[in-house]
Amino acid sequence: MSTSKKSTKYVFIMGGVLSGLGKGVATSSIGLLLQRKGYRVTSLKIDPYVNVDAGTMNPTEHGEVFVTKDGMETDQDIGNYERFLNTELTKTNYMTTGSVYLSLIQAERNLAFGGKQVEVVPHVPNEVIRRIREAVKKSKAEIALIEIGGTVGEYQNLLFLEAARMLSQLQPGDVQYVLVSYLPIPGNLGEMKTKPTQYAVRTLNSAGIQPHFILARGSHALDAPRRERIAMNTGVPAKDIISAPDVSSIYQIPLNFEKEHLADKILNNFGLKARKNDLADWKSLNRKIENPKKKVRIGIAGKYFGSGDFTLLDAYISVIESIKHAAWAVHAKPEIVWIDSSEFEKNSSKLRGLDKLDGLIVPGGFGSRGIEGKIKAIQYAREHKIPYFGLCYGMQLAVVEFARHVLGWKDANTTEINPKTSHPVIHILPEQEEKLKHKDYGGSMRLGEYPCKLKKDSVAAKAYGTQKILERHRHRYELNNEYRPELEKAGLLVSGTYTQKDLAEIVELPGHPFFVGVQFHPEFLTRPTQAHPLFAAFVRACLAKQK
Repeated sequence: MSTSKKSTKYVFIMGGVLSGLGKGVATSSIGLLLQRKGYRVTSLKIDPYVNVDAGTMNPTEHGEVFVTKDGMETDQDIGNYERFLNTELTKTNYMTTGSVYLSLIQAERNLAFGGKQVEVVPHVPNEVIRRIREAVKKSKAEIALIEIGGTVGEYQNLLFLEAARMLSQLQPGDVQYVLVSYLPIPGNLGEMKTKPTQYAVRTLNSAGIQPHFILARGSHALDAPRRERIAMNTGVPAKDIISAPDVSSIYQIPLNFEKEHLADKILNNFGLKARKNDLADWKSLNRKIENPKKKVRIGIAGKYFGSGDFTLLDAYISVIESIKHAAWAVHAKPEIVWIDSSEFEKNSSKLRGLDKLDGLIVPGGFGSRGIEGKIKAIQYAREHKIPYFGLCYGMQLAVVEFARHVLGWKDANTTEINPKTSHPVIHILPEQEEKLKHKDYGGSMRLGEYPCKLKKDSVAAKAYGTQKILERHRHRYELNNEYRPELEKAGLLVSGTYTQKDLAEIVELPGHPFFVGVQFHPEFLTRPTQAHPLFAAFVRACLAKQK
């Protein structure tokens, strides 16, 4: 029983057997259900990396870098939390091993420990607990969900498990543990095996933690015999072993958990009751997903989705979800086509394949690989009236393409790629240039939320339904205002501006079915039941092309 019904409650979510089981989506789903039962909920992610934040990690290895409104570069799971909980989180909701150690070392250097010896235990777990409580205080949450990255048994996350154990000692009855574990079905056996999960629980036990719930991940639903076997060998009651089979859409997961009364069981363990239970809009969303009336085919020309013989899509997860949300809003099934733009550099005739698309997106990124192929693709979309949406780098390359092929500046480029170009239509922001001179790379880009003023009657203004917006950024380069008059005279409209520094935020091409480039990342603000206005406008233009 909880020490107090008024004290904050904590639910730790951990992974067993292997990574990539969907701990982030499970955390998001549990949070959504608790929120819909009338409680104020926040979610935190702990990443067991020495990196201070996610900003310096390669997206191919780690997935998308998600940016909070206050400019924190985080793991992609923060994006999942925001989308499911329909909230905006802050830097207090994310921590890494590196950030925890850095704050401790800085405190020690400032004599914050009063000359005492600073040790890994208890000071690291205490710092983790302090950060968790800070996030709770900032969000005024009644229930906090804390996802611990990695897999139990790894050395990297042991200190975070210790923090979870210590918090339970500090607040008896206010802490619960959920283990997301895997039940494989070896092809040569054809039988679901429980032994890996049994060992995962015992490994967790060795850290002083007994899970309250097991989320049994697998390709198939968990059956009764295996549920009983897990219960007998782990001490977790059979009723608290939740079946979590693969699903066609992650948005089905909360409804599956609700069928097994997971959130109600969590509340009951805390001595709490549901104040309400409202999932009507979530059920409506799933009906739209399952019953599309049409299809929309959208190409993404990215650079981070290739990894050996596998296609890894996590690098663009927010873009993918934004497309889905916008398509579902108009009862359409999204079909995403991954485009290797370097193929266009080898063979321009392959550009004709873009005619089979309803629209084209060039997302954010860095570096020169495939850039000329992307510029060719943008030119083809512009000239053949294919709806085009450029995000961050995609906006910059749209400006380069326009400068080259409309204004005739053959060597026009971004100084990121060619510092010696005679027409640097995209150049580095002055403050960023100074940072790069001093190799100040970590957390130093133009990050977070900035206001933007839209031109009346522009495509952007019509999509948003207002002339004042807030969007999140992550970039060092920007449209060069020296070339702006000539670009606009030639027909490229700068329709959105950060007025404080007169920075171009949105460009568009009047007369084109849809040709919009944005310097920010609108994909960070999409919601499952409320598509982002620009993605919604883009998808509508894609459907109009079909007609």
